[in-house]
Amino acid sequence: MNAVSIDQVSHSYGDRLALDAMSLEVRPGEIFGLLGPNGSGKSTLFRIISTLIPIQAGSIDVFGASVQKEKASVRSQIGVVFQSPSLDGKLTVEENLRCQGALYGLFGSQADKSISSALDSMGLSDRRSERCDKLSGGLKRRVELAKGMLHHPRLFLMDEPSTGLDPAARIDLWHALMELRSKHGATILLTTHLLEEAEKCDRIAIMHQGKVVALGEPETLRHETGAGVLTVTSRQPEQVAILLRERFQLESVQLHNQVRVASSEATRWVAPIAESLGDLVDSISVGRPSLEDVFVSKTGHKFWDG
Repeated sequence: MNAVSIDQVSHSYGDRLALDAMSLEVRPGEIFGLLGPNGSGKSTLFRIISTLIPIQAGSIDVFGASVQKEKASVRSQIGVVFQSPSLDGKLTVEENLRCQGALYGLFGSQADKSISSALDSMGLSDRRSERCDKLSGGLKRRVELAKGMLHHPRLFLMDEPSTGLDPAARIDLWHALMELRSKHGATILLTTHLLEEAEKCDRIAIMHQGKVVALGEPETLRHETGAGVLTVTSRQPEQVAILLRERFQLESVQLHNQVRVASSEATRWVAPIAESLGDLVDSISVGRPSLEDVFVSKTGHKFWDG
C-alpha cells in the first residue's frame, strides 16, 4: 500500500488552474519532496492532502483512507508542520506539546509518555521548561516536529520546513527528519522551493503550473538531463542559439542572456564554440546538471521566472 496515492487531482481558484490532473504516488518510509517555484501548485496539493481544503476533481488516499470520504481516519494518521509557526511563545515547550496532545485525546500518563518520547527524539528533553519565545529558530522547528509526532503519525506533512532557518538550523532540521524516519518509520512528504533541500530527498516531484514535469531520485533526474551543461553568456543569445543549431547541430534553451546546452560531451564544445562565435560570446562555462537544469529542460523556463 502506498503512503499517498494521488490520482488525476485538479483544483482551481476562480479562473486560475492550480492543479492540472495531477497524479503521483509516495512510498511508505521515504522522504518525498514536492519541488517547484511559487505558484506551481505544491502548497495547494499540501492543503488538500492535509484535509484543509476539499478536492474538486480526482482522488487522494492516505494509507488506503480516502481524503474525501474518510477525513477522520486520514487526520489520525498524519502529522502536519505548517510553513507559518504554530507555537505559543508564552508557553513552555512542554505546555505547547500538552495543548497539542489534548487535541488528539492524549491525557494523563499517556500524554506524559508521548511527550517525553517526542522530546527525547527531537533532543529537547532539557528544554521542556523553557518558553518557546526564548528558543532559536532551529529549536522552535524541532518543537514543531515534536508536536506533529505526538500521536505517532504514519505520514508527516511539512510545508516549506526550512523557511526562516539559518544554514546551521537547516542541518539540525534534517538530522531530526532522518531520526524521525529511522526511529518511528514515518513517511515524510514536504514542499520546498529550495534546490539544495530537494537534493536530500529520496525522491522528488518537480512541479510546474500544476503538473508534475519530472519524477524520480534527484541524482537520476540530473543524470537523465545529461553528463554536463554548457552555458554560453551573450548579449545576443538569440543569435547564439541559431548558430549553435546551424553550425554544431546543438539544441539549446535560452534563458535571458544565457544559452544552455545539455550534452555528454559538453567540455569538447568549449573551444570550437569560442572560436566560431568570437565576439558574440561573453563567457562559456561547463558544469554538472543541477535540479534547476532538470526544470529548465522540462519547461523551457528558468526556475525563478516570475
